Formats: sequence, C-alpha cells, structure tokens
Amino acid sequence: MHECFLEIAYEAELNTSEDPELLEIAPQLCNETPATRLSGLTELRNMIYDRDECTPPRMDDAYLLRYLRARKFVVPRAYKLLVRYCQFREQYPHLYRGVDLWGLMRVGCAYEGSMYDRPDVGRLSVFRFGTWDPNEYPVEDLLRAGMAISEIGIRQPKMQVMGGVVIVDLEGLTLRQTATLTPSIAYQITCLMGIALPVRVKSCHIINYSWVLHTFIYLFKRFIPQKTWERIHFHGWDLKSLHKHIDPECLPPRYGGTCRNHVPIGTWFQKIKKYRDEQFDKEMKDLGYLVKE
Repeated sequence: MHECFLEIAYEAELNTSEDPELLEIAPQLCNETPATRLSGLTELRNMIYDRDECTPPRMDDAYLLRYLRARKFVVPRAYKLLVRYCQFREQYPHLYRGVDLWGLMRVGCAYEGSMYDRPDVGRLSVFRFGTWDPNEYPVEDLLRAGMAISEIGIRQPKMQVMGGVVIVDLEGLTLRQTATLTPSIAYQITCLMGIALPVRVKSCHIINYSWVLHTFIYLFKRFIPQKTWERIHFHGWDLKSLHKHIDPECLPPRYGGTCRNHVPIGTWFQKIKKYRDEQFDKEMKDLGYLVKE
C-alpha cells in the first residue's frame, strides 16, 4: 500500500492542473482570490512591459502566477522576484544550459524530499550536504540539481500555493566540503532558496552542527535579507526544538518523526523521468536543459 501511494505521489509531481480544493485554501496560504488573481496578473504584466527590465521565459498567466503566489500577491515584490530570476539565469547559465537533466540523479541523497504535503508545512525538503563526496561530483552539480528540482517543483500549482519548509542538516560536513563554499557559491545557494526563484520557503531549520555553523553564518548572512533571517531557526542537535516548529508526523524517523514518505532526490529524478510527458520535455528544453530519452 505504501509503495502504491508513493507511485501516485510521483505521478502527481507532474500535474500542472489547478485543483478546486487547492484554490479554496489559497486565500489563507498566499492571499490569492479571484479578485487578487485578476488584478495581480494585469498589474504584473503591465509592469513587465512598461519597465522593460527583463525578458521572462514566458508571459502566460500560469507562468506569472508563480511569482505572484511566491510573494503573496504583493505585485511590486513579485515583479522584483521575476527580475532577479531573469538576472540570475543570465549570470549563471552553467546551472541549466546544456545540463543533462537525468544526469543529476548522481547527487543521490544530498537532497531529500517528503511526498507528504500538508498546507501548514507544504513540501518538506532536507539538504544533507554532509553526504556529498567531492570526489564523485563538483559542488556545481549540487547547485544544478537544486535549480532543476526547483524548476520542476514550481510547475505544480500545489507547490506554488503551499510553499515549503527546508531543513539543512550539517551532520558529517567536513572542512574539505566547507572549503568549496566560496561567496559566489553561497550567493547561488541563497538565490535557489527563494531569493531569486519563485519558491516560497516558509521557514528554514539548521540542525546537527558544530564549529561549521560559524562558516555558514559568515558566508550567507550578507546575502540574506533581514526579513528572511527571521524565518531561519537554529536547533543544534535538539530534535525537541525542531518538533516545536515541524510536526513529527511530517519528519522522517531520523529526526524523531513518523513519516515514511521521504525519498532521496536521485529516486525522485528517476520517477520524474518515468512519468514525464511531452509538455514537460518541452518546458525543460525551453529552459535550456538536455532531456534525453
């Protein structure tokens, strides 16, 4: 039964239709109503044309809604996010241009995601960079995988509306791994976590750390807006502290939870490849990815 549920969940990852039940909770989650939607799309589209600061990949309603939902329909903020997204793509084309989408399966367990989404938590993602072996692939592949995961995830209206929560698990991180965290890499990571991509991170939780935390804080603090810092929580090795913010029902057993539907991103990519359709292939190719058979 568990495996059957997971297969249904994997297939649903490619669903880009809007569920009426989802739109019922959208006013609470992202301030979306028929009125804000109509006015927001009109105002955002006019801003894009009038200011001429960026050339978005697309201009259709479904695409622009990503940015409005990510910024709770505050149109000036959604516009700034769209401009940052376009600038980010121009600045770091190596993260997507010519990247073999299915080759990113090699990142294995460095990213992990829950297939159990609740309105209060959204999609729970876990970054386990301590599992990454620099001998197997460079840090740039971690960034490429992070960007691809985001681009695929934000195709789903469910993910746009619900947003998500991130756990950064620093257990096992070595000096050699942290040495790869240049200011440029740190900036790209913060961009991928919602500064420049239309993903809404409700909160971020840093766990299982020691001395390495100081390196992280020093590198990332200058790139993260003050308002975002208010949503970052430090728990050390205290799982009870983590449980005050995230229901154990949503957490894997590793973190004192009961959720069995957490999957490594390598497996997730395999399932995306299995269930994808022509529309998915076209959208990802239009973004610059190689989508091989």
